[in-house]
Amino acid sequence: MRGKILLLMFCATAFVSTTVMGQSVRPFVDDNFSVPEVLETSEFRLRMLTINDVDKDYEAVMSSVDHLNNVWPGSEWPGGLTLEEDLIDLGWHHREFTNRTSFAYTMVTLDESKVIGCVYINPTRKRGFDAEIYMWVRQSELESGLDDRLFDTVSKWLEESWEFRNPGFPGRVIAWEEWNAIPDEKR
Repeated sequence: MRGKILLLMFCATAFVSTTVMGQSVRPFVDDNFSVPEVLETSEFRLRMLTINDVDKDYEAVMSSVDHLNNVWPGSEWPGGLTLEEDLIDLGWHHREFTNRTSFAYTMVTLDESKVIGCVYINPTRKRGFDAEIYMWVRQSELESGLDDRLFDTVSKWLEESWEFRNPGFPGRVIAWEEWNAIPDEKR
């Protein structure tokens, strides 16, 4: 019974992820594009988010609930998130990465002892954009300016190492109201 419940939760998460976030079931980068596996700076490392990160990811998310509620206005995530649900989310992100349909990176300290944020590179349906980029840092890191440093680092990384011509940064470079008003491309 427990296995069936987990499978149903996984399927529901997959539906919401692909439907609400505009994600595709097909790769959104060229087959010959080499997806960056790691980005490392003098203070953090970005690498693929996997199920192996669940304990540290869950702790980071739950310590940052108030902040995360402001990252995605109108979203109920992560309210009431359980460790089991986080494991399912991470499994879905892991599968999307290996399928090249979206790319979730965990942001860890260099010694990998702590998750300090995440970066999500998703396809978009918004006219004039070829990706949607979301990121967050642990609430306890906000005063240090880590969020701004992460944004600057990821922006440069996208220009230098990815094939996107016009990635969108909803809630950062473009206000949410403006982003939501952009019409979707017809597919």
